[in-house]
Amino acid sequence: MSTVQTTFTKADFQSDAETRWCPGCGDYAILAAVQGFMPELGIPPENIVFVSGIGCAGRFSYYMDTYGMHGIHGRGPALATGLATARDDLSIWVVTGDGDALSIGGNHLIHALRRNVPIKILLFNNQIYGLTKGQASPTSERGKVTKSTPFGSSDAPFNPVSLALGADASFVARSVDRDKKHLPEVLRAAAAHPGSALVEIYQNCPVFNDGAFEALTDKDQAALNQIRLVDGAPIVWGPQGAERCVVHGADGDLQIVDRASADLRDIVVHDPRRENPAQAFALSRLASHPDGPTPIGVFRDVQRPVFAADTPPPAVPSTEQLATLLHAGDTWTVA
Repeated sequence: MSTVQTTFTKADFQSDAETRWCPGCGDYAILAAVQGFMPELGIPPENIVFVSGIGCAGRFSYYMDTYGMHGIHGRGPALATGLATARDDLSIWVVTGDGDALSIGGNHLIHALRRNVPIKILLFNNQIYGLTKGQASPTSERGKVTKSTPFGSSDAPFNPVSLALGADASFVARSVDRDKKHLPEVLRAAAAHPGSALVEIYQNCPVFNDGAFEALTDKDQAALNQIRLVDGAPIVWGPQGAERCVVHGADGDLQIVDRASADLRDIVVHDPRRENPAQAFALSRLASHPDGPTPIGVFRDVQRPVFAADTPPPAVPSTEQLATLLHAGDTWTVA
């Protein structure tokens, strides 16, 4: 008599495909975090799907021993939306990169988020096109010199968290590839959320954009620059004697100041469950580029109707109603 497996290990989610990224790529750390976290869900691998697009992150679905699909450029959220609509019993994850998601896939991303489709989107952001060998991406900073911008990029970069909040995403978070504790915490929160969840993951590209997030990953700099967002806690960070905090400025904007000079009443207490996303958006704008103090953690986590699951099915018209509809308004008879 066969038994149903109810507990799983990391090995249950590791495929036998050879993992092949450049040595030192942040994708390795993210893959290990996801494979290590998956058993916590208690969901059999055959009820989990990973959808990926084009780019270095596109290989991710091959390395998960689950169902998966390697889609075309930028269409991961669209494919996942169709799957979520047809199969509400599946746990569906999209793995994408800053180029894949925010260039050709921009429309698919924002509409999946605004509809609150029950999918989890992991956006690997290395601020460069890696697979095609180092061109500027939609998140590359102004002035970035690359093969496609030899005189420096003149484009203003996207802030993925701000973009998601602007699309009224119900769950938005940010983490860092090599943070073995923080990244799984964020993944847990995303998995527990009933609707769409976007997690931006700062991911190092050692070949074409090495050290882009050094301010957040270097042991000596991380304490000064990682603004960790904790639900219900004042936004304070930094080593003893050099602590800083986020306060409400006189003009209503959020500002970073030394904690010693701040009025305790002005220090912002983080609340990701605010229905109004204004404060979460203001937090996302504290850093225009991750070379200084930058918020990481869950920015927003609110409940609202989930696409398909909370939408009543459309009424099926009768034959008479359909005939009336087809012949309503302007009609033509072709001889």
